[in-house]
Amino acid sequence: MSTPTSSPTGGSNTSPQQQAPTTKSAGEESLAPQETRIMGRFSYLLAWFGGCVSIGTFTMGSSVVGTLNLLQATIAIAIGCFIIGIALALNGAAGYKYGIPFMVQARSAFGFQGTRIPGLVRAVPAIVWFGFQSWIGAGALNMVSATLFGFDNLIVFFIGFQFLQLALSYMGFQGIKWLENFGSGFILLALMYMFYSTVQRYGDVLSSNLLTMEGSWGVPFWGATMLFLGIYSTMILNVSDYARELKKGSGPGLLTTIYAMSILPCTLFMGLIGYMVSEATGVADPIQVFANAVDNTPLLMTTLLFIAFAQVTTNVLNNVVPPTYVLMDVFKLSFRKSVTIVCLLPFATFPWELVKDESAAGLQLFVQTYSAFLGPIFAVMVVDYFLIRRRSLDLDKLYDEHGPYRGFNPAALIATVVGIAAALSFSQVSWYASLIPAGLTYLLLMRYWAPCQRFCN
Repeated sequence: MSTPTSSPTGGSNTSPQQQAPTTKSAGEESLAPQETRIMGRFSYLLAWFGGCVSIGTFTMGSSVVGTLNLLQATIAIAIGCFIIGIALALNGAAGYKYGIPFMVQARSAFGFQGTRIPGLVRAVPAIVWFGFQSWIGAGALNMVSATLFGFDNLIVFFIGFQFLQLALSYMGFQGIKWLENFGSGFILLALMYMFYSTVQRYGDVLSSNLLTMEGSWGVPFWGATMLFLGIYSTMILNVSDYARELKKGSGPGLLTTIYAMSILPCTLFMGLIGYMVSEATGVADPIQVFANAVDNTPLLMTTLLFIAFAQVTTNVLNNVVPPTYVLMDVFKLSFRKSVTIVCLLPFATFPWELVKDESAAGLQLFVQTYSAFLGPIFAVMVVDYFLIRRRSLDLDKLYDEHGPYRGFNPAALIATVVGIAAALSFSQVSWYASLIPAGLTYLLLMRYWAPCQRFCN
């Protein structure tokens, strides 16, 4: 096996195995293979549970009002979560087995230079959702402050909220583990209470409209499953960033169950709350929704604090780590420098525009569009690991930028473009539509096209 000429973080010439830390302290993150794993199965499940309370799911629930009835919306969410579980287990297999992050895993399929494409495609939605959810969290804190203390300044709370998340992100996965594990119980109880409050307040309207509506079991239904899946299609791509932290000993079936069961409760509660409240009131902003739905001031304060806390747990896990690793790989920056840049970028996403009621349809289009790009990359990576590599990776080659994976792999780029074209042709189910065209194109090119043969080694 060849010896790498550059380190995973742009440093020394030692092998990846030598670079992996023997102990791991808070904020000590690198792209080297992970030897010290800090999460057991239950801790890992709680981390995913706490990290999946996405206000974006609330918005997606709002966006299918008028298309699906209540039963159809519930089943659509469940199907989406089951597919997410399978996809996470598939694409996280390499990271779980070898302890490598997404940006390293992608090198065998896309090449060292080529990984910038999936990395940037993954990073852009993360930054947008980061800004969107931070504005929601800041809005919740601002309403608490205005109600209890009379101080009302959303801009101040947004800036403060970003710096709070920056400080928490500096702690790395050690901090993420305890943040997610600690918050999971509170999140579950708050979600159950919010769901109960919604049904109590709007039950009459809901029973007359949502249960009697005919809805659709056709393309709109499957499009809805993809919308709820699309919220997590970003995480499906970089799941290895998290799977490398899970202690070994879990099979594919158990991992699929962990993923699906951790994501389902939050997605079901948030999606249905958004769906029901938007049908009853026409309002899509969750802060306004819960201000109207909860009459009791102490309970409203608790609910708003939950919303703020949930944004922190979701952002730190899902929207900070992935673009941070991209910056570490592409620009050879340290973990903390990369985190700082990532936490400042959401200011440029104009999140105050994204939370408007009329923005729900735009966010739906946003999810459909970026899913059209993420689906083909997922297909390429899964085909590469299971069919081309047959679940066997050479770590030295993955860290040798002058080895067989140097430059760009044309097969991966062509397959991704083919998948994107197919996805955009069927925008309602873009992620699904991209998988077979991208995966099959990649497989055929890797097996029969000469310029790709060095990537098969």
